[in-house]
Amino acid sequence: MKIKILQSIDECSSKIWDSLFSTDYPFLKHAFISLLESSGSVCDRTGWTPKHILLEQDGVPVAAMPLYLKNHSSGEYVFDHSWANAYHQHGIQYYPKLVTAIPFTPVTGPRIGIADGINPDLIELVLLKNIKSLAKKWGASSWHILFPRYRLLNGVFSQSLMKRVGVQYHWKNHNYSDFDDFTSTFASRKRKNLLKERRKSSENINVTRLVGEEITADWWEFMCSVYHQTYLKRNGTHGYLTQKFFENIGNVLGSQIMLSVAEKKGSSDGGKIASALFFFDDNGLYGRYWGCNAEYEFLHFELCYHQGIEFSIEKNLSYFDAGAQGEHKISRGFVPIEVYSAHWIEHPDFSDAIQKFLNQEEVHIKEYINLASNKLPYK
Repeated sequence: MKIKILQSIDECSSKIWDSLFSTDYPFLKHAFISLLESSGSVCDRTGWTPKHILLEQDGVPVAAMPLYLKNHSSGEYVFDHSWANAYHQHGIQYYPKLVTAIPFTPVTGPRIGIADGINPDLIELVLLKNIKSLAKKWGASSWHILFPRYRLLNGVFSQSLMKRVGVQYHWKNHNYSDFDDFTSTFASRKRKNLLKERRKSSENINVTRLVGEEITADWWEFMCSVYHQTYLKRNGTHGYLTQKFFENIGNVLGSQIMLSVAEKKGSSDGGKIASALFFFDDNGLYGRYWGCNAEYEFLHFELCYHQGIEFSIEKNLSYFDAGAQGEHKISRGFVPIEVYSAHWIEHPDFSDAIQKFLNQEEVHIKEYINLASNKLPYK
């Protein structure tokens, strides 16, 4: 097989890339990755240098994988800063490293696209061999696959990559007919608290959902503004995504986008207050970003969680992934689940030490999930 390194996703046609992944999962679509790059959100300047892999057999593309050469660990949501510090303390360079991920997107999904009729084990063997060669060529310390589906960690990869277990909180749709049907599964006190929270959040506020072309340019401008404001408050930066990304994402992927929005009642100028951005496919809803220009009690929970649950029920989606972290999701019906990453560390001593750490960490994660599950609001 011949390997091609793509310095930009646009070096591969959208028809070829999308056919290899053959999924409506939004974050691996050629158009989405292309916009990340063309908007300046993902580039050398931001520390995400594209090195996407395309494998060809007899001149025919048979597999593809997103890949980045990185000089930091920001925007990944799988935290390895302690590993980098350990390298530094021993006078060894941890960066650059290779990362297979969707930038700024801690959402589980496919990570390798393989053509029909091609043996996945063969593809994984070829990828492993080439990744190790490329790491040496580029001076990379390691390779990290973030938020892959669990089955990718079995077979060939399980022999060479270390599995890391993390936790997120996902809502599962048990064929609910509407939001009331969902909350009827709660213990009485928990249900009363949630419904009271919803009433409080909408006092003097109009909350609605916009999908696709319903999201007008002024709402995209507002979403961009509050996204940047949120990051300025959080860490003094403007966040990962540029204004150009928000100006164009509606045209690029609009049919798979939902925006839950809040406005003041009776305001003559619209009175925009807050918005939350979601993507969706045939299976799930993915909550990504939120922002507001004023503080309102419980409004974050309404826009980011309750509206997402209602939308998922209406669309008959199987699950709702509301994003990384957030134990407060449990009381609103989100279940703690395991999520995964996989890691190849070139340095043998550090590889052994990290494997021991991951073994201990996994025990604690599983214990936490068991304890957290006892806090679920269900009867």
